[in-house]
Amino acid sequence: MRPRTPVLLLAAVFALLQLANVTGRDTPDSKNYLSYALSLTGADKREAATATIDYFCAGRASIAHREQNVDVVRFHAPDPAPRVMRECREREWRQVEAMLAAGRTGGHTVPFMPERFMRIFEVRPGYPVFLAPFVALFGVVWGVWAAGVAVTCAGGVLAFLVLRALAVSVPSALTGQALFMVLPCGTTAMRPMTEGLLLALTLAALWGCALVLRGRRTRAGLALVGGALLALFTVKHSQALFLGLCLAGAGAAVAVRRRSRGLPPGRGVVALAGVGCAGLLGTVLLARLAHYPSVSESVQDLLTGHFARPDRERPWAEFLQLQGNFWTEWLRRQLWEPVFVAFLAAGVLGARRRPAFGAFLVAAACTGFLNQAGHPDIGIWGDRLITLAWLLPVLGVPLLLEPAVRRAVVPAQGAPVEPAR
Repeated sequence: MRPRTPVLLLAAVFALLQLANVTGRDTPDSKNYLSYALSLTGADKREAATATIDYFCAGRASIAHREQNVDVVRFHAPDPAPRVMRECREREWRQVEAMLAAGRTGGHTVPFMPERFMRIFEVRPGYPVFLAPFVALFGVVWGVWAAGVAVTCAGGVLAFLVLRALAVSVPSALTGQALFMVLPCGTTAMRPMTEGLLLALTLAALWGCALVLRGRRTRAGLALVGGALLALFTVKHSQALFLGLCLAGAGAAVAVRRRSRGLPPGRGVVALAGVGCAGLLGTVLLARLAHYPSVSESVQDLLTGHFARPDRERPWAEFLQLQGNFWTEWLRRQLWEPVFVAFLAAGVLGARRRPAFGAFLVAAACTGFLNQAGHPDIGIWGDRLITLAWLLPVLGVPLLLEPAVRRAVVPAQGAPVEPAR
């Protein structure tokens, strides 16, 4: 069987499973991205608002219906969906009408929130550009669903390609693809948010790192890393900043470690560190030239409940205090239910089997922690901001299991095995 057959089969099975939840995956921020995408298809403000509010409220109604069906006290009560749909529409339109009446008709997004908050989404065209063709072809409901399936399946395929670039066996690479889909990164990628693209583009950058470190198609690998950083800037420029910083740090760490052992750092490692530095500096420069919202603005957004309250006079002091509170509570919850920590530990053990690539893999996973540190909100939609950290077990666990897989599967197939460098 050719490798592409089980890869496509896994993707098809995943897509079929997602039919169980076509609606109800959205978050409040999804309204901003969807209205942006609709504006790119030619819809005016009211058309975009109508389609977005209907989609969002239908999701709320669907969730209310499903929750009541399994409520042991109210399961026989009348269906709450019509009431939830009506109240949701009234609430959303009341806010949008007030904003439009105040002259908020510029930009691509529908004014669901204060202008300072909406500015954050106006500078993230990447996901709306990706979403727009799906919405134009399939309509809002099925277009959003198809976009989620496409980007999640793409992430799984990229995980497979990264592992194959590291010369692991096909069964191990398929394990990586399956892990991407079944772990929280797959669930989060299905949401109509930026995280699916962030995961896929970060995996594309890691694919480039694997190609460079293996000494094969070095130029293509460097171009892949640079292209991923550039695309990340359009999706969420803070992720481009974090990934560039972490890749540069990983390259420096590998080079120093090799130097300490009397070995040359390697052209590939130096080149990857250089691309990471270029991505870091380029992101900072472009964000300033384009007058993107600053870090201070992001902190004020967090501490004022999306600018619903007056700006804080000492935002950084409060932010640092919140950081300490957040990570203390986060660690307590992880120790209570240590599934995530166990997967991370397994990923680290697997990454150690490819030390050079493992450093870049750990660096990419660290961007998840940096994302979460930028928004220390303990209840932010299923820990979606830290989801990038799940890439460590997605790629590390197959590397950890690879020796056992080779002994159990590959010899039985009679296929030659390329030794890992």
